[in-house]
Amino acid sequence: QVQLVESGGGSVQPGGSLLLSCRASTGINMNGAMAWFRQASGNEREAVAAIRPGAGSTRYADAVKGRFTISRDSAKTTVWLQMNSLKPEDSAMYFCAVAQIMNWQFVFTEGAYNYWGQGTPVTVSS
Repeated sequence: QVQLVESGGGSVQPGGSLLLSCRASTGINMNGAMAWFRQASGNEREAVAAIRPGAGSTRYADAVKGRFTISRDSAKTTVWLQMNSLKPEDSAMYFCAVAQIMNWQFVFTEGAYNYWGQGTPVTVSS
């Protein structure tokens, strides 16, 4: 079992920045995945960004490319999501997810992750 604890959500004005953190209770395998998903009210949960713990390969949703950056620590227990140039449409509950084994082609597939955090809210509003 892997427990995940997220932090860093909050309220910010458009154009602002937030840094989300997610700490895992154990290190994630090099060939696993660490990811951020989000779910806005009335919408389905969608993938935002993912990273391969070992190689550091990343993938971003088109909506956040160039504005968000995902990273992890060398111990592969913490994953961050630096969010810049935030827009109102970025408002959502953000969830951290990890998998100890991941076929990269499924890295944006919700069902490929078996461990989830409780979520941290992000509100972008003037």
